[in-house]
Amino acid sequence: MTVWKAGARNDITDVSGLGVGQSEDARLASGTSVVVFDEPAIASVSILGGAPGTRETNLLDPENLVGGVDALVLSGGSAFGLDAASGVQACLREQGRGFAVGPARVPIVPAAILFDLLNEGDKDWGRFPPYRDLGYEAATNAGRDRVTLGRHGAGFGARTARMRGGTGSASCVLPSGITIGAIVAVNAVGSPTIGTGRHFWASPFEIDREFGGYGLPSPMPNDAVDPFSKLHAAEGANTTIGIVVTDARLDKASCKRLAIAGQDGFARAIWPSHTDFDGDLVFSASTGRHDGPQTSAERIELMAAATAVMARAVARGVYQANRETLADES
Repeated sequence: MTVWKAGARNDITDVSGLGVGQSEDARLASGTSVVVFDEPAIASVSILGGAPGTRETNLLDPENLVGGVDALVLSGGSAFGLDAASGVQACLREQGRGFAVGPARVPIVPAAILFDLLNEGDKDWGRFPPYRDLGYEAATNAGRDRVTLGRHGAGFGARTARMRGGTGSASCVLPSGITIGAIVAVNAVGSPTIGTGRHFWASPFEIDREFGGYGLPSPMPNDAVDPFSKLHAAEGANTTIGIVVTDARLDKASCKRLAIAGQDGFARAIWPSHTDFDGDLVFSASTGRHDGPQTSAERIELMAAATAVMARAVARGVYQANRETLADES
């Protein structure tokens, strides 16, 4: 059992210096989630899936000019969902936010999308997809209220190998006082649960029964690592996308390592991860409100916590989207 404790809300809003907004359209069966920073945050990204869909990820490379981002966006809608970032950008521009270029300001809003075009929603939206409006709404609503999990935001229409996906979030506070949190939209080719049961791969990291307290199965089922008969992979038709943020002061290179650690959370929570048919991506960011890790041991702990928090966020999102069904399983 982990020695770390969850933050007060047990979601990404426990990290100081940011707010979260979500919007969804039930008829569309899709939505958008956005993290808006109080001030530009140092950020990076790790892309390990074979079918990503992104906007403005190159600027996050450590060698590139822009030092901070104003917001990060996760959205459904496949490539159409990248419009959500334009809606977020419009909202921030109205607030006078953005990278200064002479008298002009350009809000910096990287984004990633998942594929939910073939779910039960009505995608006959006419000439213009609705994601710009969904992004604007999510950014307008961004605040520090508890993040709503399950069928909300970017994970509204998501699926996994054998059950609904969803939006998840989690946090933890390290002994140093550093807080780390994650938000994720789970739409995976693979399965977050072991075999055909209700036991989550992420259960070794669970805190306070946050995704049912089911633990690991005993004995381990024969089909534990053989979900492939249940997979319905199609090129570009899945993807798990997430954001991991800390208040620890990090530079761009360290944020890159944080994003990679977040990807390890996918691997601990979903089997298999990072397939050809997923676009698995993790953004990372530092709000810089707390001193960074002071020793090698503290740095290792921070990265390990990023892995654990992301794994918990994945399981929490799926658990909340399927809570009644999982409670009925034996």
